[in-house]
Amino acid sequence: MRHLTEQKDTYRFSRAMYIVEAGLEYFISLMVVGAYLAKLTAHLGLSDSLTAILTSFVALGFSFQLLAVFFFRGGSVKLRIIILHVVNQLMFMGIYTVPFFNLPHLVKVTLFVALLMGAYIISNLINAPKTNWLMSLVDDHKRGEFTAIKEAVSLVGGFLFNLMMGAVIDHFEAKGEIKTAFIISAVTIFALTVLHTLSLIFTKEKWAPEIPKTVSVVDRFKAVFQDKAIMKVIFLSVFWTICTHVTTAFFGTYQTKELGFSMRFIAVMSIVYSAVRIPASFVLARIADRKSFAYMLKFAYSIAAVAFLVASFMRPSNGKVTYTLYYALFAAAMGGINSAEINLIFDYAGPERRSDVLMVKQTIYGLAGFLGTLAATPLVNYIQANGNRIFGLQIYAQQVLSFISFILAVAVIIYLQKVVLKLKKQ
Repeated sequence: MRHLTEQKDTYRFSRAMYIVEAGLEYFISLMVVGAYLAKLTAHLGLSDSLTAILTSFVALGFSFQLLAVFFFRGGSVKLRIIILHVVNQLMFMGIYTVPFFNLPHLVKVTLFVALLMGAYIISNLINAPKTNWLMSLVDDHKRGEFTAIKEAVSLVGGFLFNLMMGAVIDHFEAKGEIKTAFIISAVTIFALTVLHTLSLIFTKEKWAPEIPKTVSVVDRFKAVFQDKAIMKVIFLSVFWTICTHVTTAFFGTYQTKELGFSMRFIAVMSIVYSAVRIPASFVLARIADRKSFAYMLKFAYSIAAVAFLVASFMRPSNGKVTYTLYYALFAAAMGGINSAEINLIFDYAGPERRSDVLMVKQTIYGLAGFLGTLAATPLVNYIQANGNRIFGLQIYAQQVLSFISFILAVAVIIYLQKVVLKLKKQ
């Protein structure tokens, strides 16, 4: 019994490092999305629609996870993940240096897009094998609780980080020195990259068998696509990402332009987000561990649907109130949805197949999210070109998109109830 206890605790420190790693990666991700990205694109003279499309590169990057099968065939993945992570995070740092290059505008924009897209491609190339590596250190019966703790640490650190960086950017922008804020942002990402790399170095890796070379890439993916239960679970995530990317990719510019939010207010919103999401994640995690992640998602998706309905009434006259309410509801929903995205795969796929299933899921997921944003872009352009008026009424594009997301969220809940909840776990 003593031997078993000691064996069980072998990865305790590594699990702690996983929590640290997730937090540091989250800090970096905060600086390349939403209002932060909008500040950069505005300085470079990019339109709202193009900014939204760039924001959705987060989703499109998932599609490149399919390439991971050529780089990872089981066995040790640690060194390759560390090297590729360093490259991707230095590319994120690089987008903040683009404004300083004395280059023609088109070349600047092209370089900016290349760095951003390249960083997301690499980040998502390593996502599935990294997730499989790190989640393998966690007891299957405690995945809900562990994920909640990991997210709580990231969110608490994230709102403090957001508050600090938001104040810095607001300060230098008010002085007309936005480029100084960009320098500080680049240095910050570099420092976080160093710390993030160390956290991975100090994390142990469980031994995993090499996939025989006789098993082709086609055979691996064919096995996933032929599993009807797995594909039903994957399509739940696909429907959800379409629901969110139709709207959220356009919120970054909406906050800084039409709604006129300062970076300080946006940072305060991260406090609200964390204050709601952290307790919600523990409540929803308990439901997931006792019932199932699919059962828990019924509650989370319902909260998200209400959030989008609230956002459909969001406009400059009531922006701060409605955005706060929307953001709080969305935070509560994501407290369950975010953890379930991965844990559903672990529920319905065996250990030897999880990495492949994650790659397929994230590939379809990413492409669907990006196409969702592209599909919404003509509608946004049309409404904005008409002075944000529909049938003579002052209605903003993001209000219309939010109502569309509400309808789609209801459809996702129906699919979950009628299809996924009837499946049997692995």
